Amino acid sequence: MQELTQWLSDFDGSHQNPLNQRISKVAVPGAFLGAVGLIWTIPSPALFGFTVNWVWMALVPIMVFYLKLSVSIFLMMLGFTIACISLIWSLDILQLPVFSISAALFILLEVVQLIGYKLEGKSPSLTDKLWFILIGPIWVFHQK
Repeated sequence: MQELTQWLSDFDGSHQNPLNQRISKVAVPGAFLGAVGLIWTIPSPALFGFTVNWVWMALVPIMVFYLKLSVSIFLMMLGFTIACISLIWSLDILQLPVFSISAALFILLEVVQLIGYKLEGKSPSLTDKLWFILIGPIWVFHQK
């Protein structure tokens, strides 16, 4: 697995344009929130008489990934992820259309990021893009 500095360097390499950097500071955390919402809406399985939302099952390997990067990254991303889950959970409690809101948010912000990549003149590969969903928020929180 790559080191944190390498992940951030790779992400930073696709974010040299100042406008793309500003776009990413909004779009990346929002797309992460949208992804959390989409995972939230996957029908929950019943395990041993308990219903467990997929978001909690997805949280474990993601947090292991962050912990392997560093304890401070793990704690930062745990707090951010729990804030995202809390917001999505609140939408669900209010009986708002979580899937529609999350899908619209995710798609809109991914399109905005594509515009940023067009400004940049390069786009990460699909494999990098999938990893960048996890790395992007770290990059945003490390920006000054």
